[in-house]
Amino acid sequence: MQTPRPAVLPAALFVLLAACSSDGPPPDDSTVATTGTPDAGAAAAYAPGTGPTPTLPAPAKQLVPTVQIAPAVGWSSGGKPIAAAGMKVTPFAHGLDHPRTLLALPNGDILVAETNAPPKEAKGLKDMAMAAVMKRAGAGVPSANRISLLRDADGDGVAELRTAFLEGLSSPFGMALVGDTLYVANADAVVKVAYTAGATRIDSAPVKVADLPGGPINHHWTKAMVASADGTRLYVGVGSNSNVAERGMAAEANRATVLEIDPVSGTRRLYASGLRNPTALAWNGGRLWAVVNERDELGDDLVPDYLTSVREGGFYGWPYSYWGTHVDARVQPAAPASVVARAIVPDYGLGSHVAPLGLAFHEAGATSLLPERLRGGAFIGLHGSWNRKPTTGYTVVFVPFSGGKPSGPMQDVLGGFVDANGDAQGRPVGVAFDARGGLLVADDVGNTVWRVTAVADAAAAVPTAATRPAGAASVP
Repeated sequence: MQTPRPAVLPAALFVLLAACSSDGPPPDDSTVATTGTPDAGAAAAYAPGTGPTPTLPAPAKQLVPTVQIAPAVGWSSGGKPIAAAGMKVTPFAHGLDHPRTLLALPNGDILVAETNAPPKEAKGLKDMAMAAVMKRAGAGVPSANRISLLRDADGDGVAELRTAFLEGLSSPFGMALVGDTLYVANADAVVKVAYTAGATRIDSAPVKVADLPGGPINHHWTKAMVASADGTRLYVGVGSNSNVAERGMAAEANRATVLEIDPVSGTRRLYASGLRNPTALAWNGGRLWAVVNERDELGDDLVPDYLTSVREGGFYGWPYSYWGTHVDARVQPAAPASVVARAIVPDYGLGSHVAPLGLAFHEAGATSLLPERLRGGAFIGLHGSWNRKPTTGYTVVFVPFSGGKPSGPMQDVLGGFVDANGDAQGRPVGVAFDARGGLLVADDVGNTVWRVTAVADAAAAVPTAATRPAGAASVP
C-alpha cells in the first residue's frame, strides 16, 4: 500500500543540510543513469559520464551543494517496476524490512540482508536536518539487523517460504558462503556462523573473524564482501569517512579501500586503495571487480561513479584525484605529484551520482532466463540519490563484456522506480541470479525482492537514451 508523501522540509533545514551534505548516509551519494544505444562503437554512442572514456567537464564552484530528493512513498497496491522490452518483472518476495543485499546459496535458497545504518545520536540542528532528509528519502528506518531466507521450492518464481535466518547482527551488508561457513560483514566487523545446507534458521552466536573500520562517525557504514574462489581469503569494501577527507586523513585509516582478510587468522592487509566507497564486489573471469560511489559537490556531472577491476596494490585516486590524475583542488594538503601519477583510471563510468550499490555478473554460458542480448556482462543496481538535478538513475542496468572487459554502452533492464510526481516508489540495491537464471533485485523502499525474466517474444531491443525523454529515470 502506498504511504503518504512526507511533508516538505523547512527551507532552513535544506540550507543547513546542503552546507554539510558530505555527512549524508553512505548509500545515497549520487544519481545519473541515462543509457546509450546498444551499438558498442564510437564514444558518441555513450551517454554523458558513461563508458570507458567519459568526457569530464570542469569542476563547478558550488556555494550550496545540490540537494534534490525523490521522496520515498512505496508502491501502490499492485504497483511494480517496469522491465525493458522483452522482459517481465514479478515479485519474488514482498513485505521485507529494507532489503539491501542478496546471496544465492548452492541449494537455491536466497539470503537477503534486511539492514540500514547503525543508530547515530543527533547532536544538533545539522543532525536533525540529515535525519529528516534520510527519512524523506526512505533511508531513515531503523535497521532490522537480520538476514532472512527466501525459498522457492516449486520453481514458480515466488518464494513461498520466508524465515528469519540469522538475527541480532549489526547493520549487516556483505555475505559470503565458504563450504559450511557463512561470513557476514557487519558495519564494524566480519563475523561467521556454521551453516548446514537446507537450514532455515541459525541460532548460534556469530563469532568475530576480524574488526572493520567503524566508530562513532562510520560515514560509509556499508561493508561489501566476497570470498576468493578457493575460500582462503575474504575481500571487503570499506568506504571513506568523508566526502574528500575534510575530517583529516587520520579518520580515513583503512578506509576507501578493499581489504583482504585471512578468515582463519583474522589478519588484514590493504589490497587496493583510493576507492571512495566500493559498495559491491564480484568476481568475473578470475578478476575482482567493484562498483564505486565517487565524491560529491563538484557539480551535477562530476564525478562519474564507476565499475572497475580491482588490482592488487592499486591506487584509484581518492581523495587527491578522480578518474585517474584529475586533481581535486579541495584536498589540502595536496598530494605529491608522484602519488597522483599512480592513480589508476577506472574501467567504466556509470554516470555521475548514480550511487551503484549492487553488482552481479552473468558469465557467458551460464544459465539465464534473460534475453540473449543480456548475457555475458555485469548487472548493476543504481540506487539514485539527492546530489544531482535532475534526479536520474533509480534503475538496474546491464554493461556488456567481451574479452574480460566492458564492451559497449550500458542498457536498461529495470526502471519505473520514480513516478510522474518525482516520488520514489522503490530504489534498487543488490542484484543476484537465482538457481534457474532469473535476475533478483532488492528494493529497499518497496521492501520487495523483484524477479526479472524474459518473455516468450523477447526479440525487441532495449530502450535507448534516444527513445526516452531527457532525464527520464524509468524504462518506457
